Amino acid sequence: MFTGLIQAVGQVSAIVRQESSAKLQIKSAEICAQIAQGDSVSVNGVCLTVTSFDSQSFEVDVMMQTLNLTSTGALGVGSPVNLELATRTQDRLGGHIVQGHVDGVAKVAGISADKEWTRMDIAVPAHLMKYVVAQGSICIEGVSLTVGELNDGLDQVSVWLIPETLAKTNLAAKKISDPLNVEVDVLAKYVERLIARGQDDK
Repeated sequence: MFTGLIQAVGQVSAIVRQESSAKLQIKSAEICAQIAQGDSVSVNGVCLTVTSFDSQSFEVDVMMQTLNLTSTGALGVGSPVNLELATRTQDRLGGHIVQGHVDGVAKVAGISADKEWTRMDIAVPAHLMKYVVAQGSICIEGVSLTVGELNDGLDQVSVWLIPETLAKTNLAAKKISDPLNVEVDVLAKYVERLIARGQDDK
């Protein structure tokens, strides 16, 4: 489990594409100082397993389904990636419950900035909009964010990014139409499931 509070921005240093998977090498001395082989790490919101590492970089295997269903397949050598290690039980849960199980790929629909805030409008897959509420939580590229506004007509959510978030994540580098991994709040999905099964049992 993760919290959506990014610990480091790494950089993809190598990609080896195979028939049904890909191996990514990610450079981040900060993360490498804390990991062990087999650890889970969130890479742009995707939960992946560390297969090897040294003092400067680590490697993960990415299955074809993950490449097809997330923005991971669009990464190239040099791409910045948001990184977070799995949460320890004694840590503060500063963001929200993030599983690292991406629900879909959104796109940047608009960006506007003033001196203190940057507004990002995000086009979310229509089938995921029912899980999003204003002032609720959403995970974008592994970053826990608060939904500022909803536009159901356009299937868009708007978030406001503070300078701290822009400085410590890869969101500052995003441009219009860039793909974004999105994970909606798992609690909403559980509620939907409970209601549906409750109706089936009648």
